[in-house]
Amino acid sequence: MRTPFRRAVCGAIAVALLGGLGLTSCADPGRNGTVDTGSAPVDTSVTATPGPTDSSGLSASPSASLSPSASRSPSPSASRSAKLSLSRSPSHVPTSRAATPAAASNIASRLRTIPASTGQIIVVHSSGYGTSFASLETFEKVNGVWRAKFGVMSARIGTKGFSDSHVEGVPTTPTGVYSIGSTMYGALASPGVRYSYHRLVVNDWWDENPSSPTYNSFVHGTDPGGNSEALWQIVPQYNYFAVINYNIPVRAATPARGSGIFLHVNGSGGTAGCVSLTQSNLLQVLKWLNPAASPRIVMAPSENLGRY
Repeated sequence: MRTPFRRAVCGAIAVALLGGLGLTSCADPGRNGTVDTGSAPVDTSVTATPGPTDSSGLSASPSASLSPSASRSPSPSASRSAKLSLSRSPSHVPTSRAATPAAASNIASRLRTIPASTGQIIVVHSSGYGTSFASLETFEKVNGVWRAKFGVMSARIGTKGFSDSHVEGVPTTPTGVYSIGSTMYGALASPGVRYSYHRLVVNDWWDENPSSPTYNSFVHGTDPGGNSEALWQIVPQYNYFAVINYNIPVRAATPARGSGIFLHVNGSGGTAGCVSLTQSNLLQVLKWLNPAASPRIVMAPSENLGRY
């Protein structure tokens, strides 16, 4: 039977031996820091709140999800798994599920009429036909999977909302799927877009006269008549804009099917049929768009996106 004195001496010797071997039940903050540093970089261009329908492509290491308090006081099993991961070579560090493309569940992944060659999609949707308030979302194809690019942006559309049968002179935004025009325009110098860019000058018009042979196209010269727009005079809306290829090439119809549908800078309210964003958001989108990716823009009330 040991005396209290002998038990104390034995205990002191055991503590000294354990300390010399470097054994401890506490996580090593320095090692945890090393694991965090080895995690994949965050894609900061994706500003939407991550969720089931938003895959931002993060590839964090297991310890990256630990809170500060958890890193200070892990359970014994957590300490063991941390030490095991540190002892492995980089080629054996486990990857998270987010690093492997999976079938995303978002608006773009549910579209059925987008050409296979398309690698970028803009979706403009609203709560119904009668509102000029809408949301704009952007998606890009990564390894065959549609991923959200930017966060949801507030947009304005025609003052009378969406229409499945837009016609000239009525302030509705046409529903459907459209490509982006080969040239972007603006009253200001090019912001660095990947498309051809034309800085507007005096006598630059968009022909919105159905009787004109150049109806629904950019022209330079005399006023084509009708409701044609003097592009160089319309600011800030036309500081920058992209052409949405609605009714391009023109299809003969009576009444005319409409013209001049652009993606441009916000004005003071709804539009005459275009889609508008704040200038900062618009520039994000215009500089992102790449003609090599054959972008498409989809426009419809949310309830009808299933058509496309």
